[in-house]
Amino acid sequence: MRPNVTPDTDLARRLFAALRAATADGEGVTRDAYGAGERAAHAIVRSAALTLGLETATDAAGNLLMTLPGEDRAAPVLVIGSHLDSVRNGGNFDGAAGVLAGLATLAGMRAAGLRPGRDVTVLAARAEESGAWFPTGFPGSRAALGRLSPAALAARRLDTGRTLAAHMAEEGFDPEAVRTGACLLPPARVGAYLELHIEQGPVLDAAGIPVGIVTAIPGSRRLRDARVTGEYNHSGATPRRFRRDAAIALAELAFRLDEAWAEMEATGHALVCTFCVLATTADAGFTKIPGEARFQLDVRSVTTASIDRLYATLDRLVAEIAARRGVRFDLGTPIGSAPAPMDGGVQAALARAADALGVKWRTMPSGGGHDAVSFAEAGVPSGMLFVRNQNGSHNPQEAMRDEDFAAAATVVTQWAVAQSGIGD
Repeated sequence: MRPNVTPDTDLARRLFAALRAATADGEGVTRDAYGAGERAAHAIVRSAALTLGLETATDAAGNLLMTLPGEDRAAPVLVIGSHLDSVRNGGNFDGAAGVLAGLATLAGMRAAGLRPGRDVTVLAARAEESGAWFPTGFPGSRAALGRLSPAALAARRLDTGRTLAAHMAEEGFDPEAVRTGACLLPPARVGAYLELHIEQGPVLDAAGIPVGIVTAIPGSRRLRDARVTGEYNHSGATPRRFRRDAAIALAELAFRLDEAWAEMEATGHALVCTFCVLATTADAGFTKIPGEARFQLDVRSVTTASIDRLYATLDRLVAEIAARRGVRFDLGTPIGSAPAPMDGGVQAALARAADALGVKWRTMPSGGGHDAVSFAEAGVPSGMLFVRNQNGSHNPQEAMRDEDFAAAATVVTQWAVAQSGIGD
């Protein structure tokens, strides 16, 4: 370990402030994927990288690579990264903390006059917040590795209705090159990937621990456009036995599936189940029995068997409620992803770095999806480090203490120093 190498957290603090100022949206920030907000964020970070004397490159999908050259430029590169886009009116730290921790690490190496044994690259990936902008998983980081499905380029941005390919082209990038797998980070060239991220939940804060070493990123199964169809009728003149109330049927489904989730947790299953949308349609009215309702469902777990079990319960409940209440459920086609375990060697190296620095840590699974999934799926040894945060994530009140970020960034720096061969 090289305790004299410390990350430049003052640089990170200035960049956090610059990002907030450039992308403020009322109380929060909006950095729309392949739009003005993300473009502004990339410009700020690229300018900082150039000031540090780093090599910069932008790939066909618009991912930004910022590299401190190593002694052996043919050796597999270390990648530290995350994303710069945000949800609409979100927080300033989700995603950006990982990119800025990487830049702080490279700035610390330069300030110490050290050259790594191999290239160390900070990746600012595009469009990680797929739930907010494009309904396809991790298009930026998958494209960075040459592994984005050509079909994903047809995904339409949720607010504009225009395709991912069209937005890429409008920003000056090359979707046709992405379609062929052109990239600057082929998986065989990546020795390891590390992503620092705010935790997004309350676990570390409640435990009084600043840093979490992530064991796995959950898989998911989601229903984006599920519907219940019953029958509109007069709210005053229709007795209960004649009703086909879509809203009540959906409410029962949500309540009973929540009970099933609680029973599974009590028997040792670790999963989350969220009805992200529960709503009647525009045809609903004050004197009408709801004839239609819609919902979105998001189930996540690091164990596929737990997801399968809850979805089996969902199918049973749907059939039972439909038959008894005279309604019809249309669940649509589920979308999702497989769980992504983090590399054991990367976890152990992060633990050694934290212990050497006296930073308190614990292991924990991730609750959300992250760009680290793309690297793990590509066979790259991958890891994640969580930073304690307050007030959750994806909201304007998102918070992260300076001292917690500094502790986590120092762990990242020591990990990068050890893995890059400095001092060997």
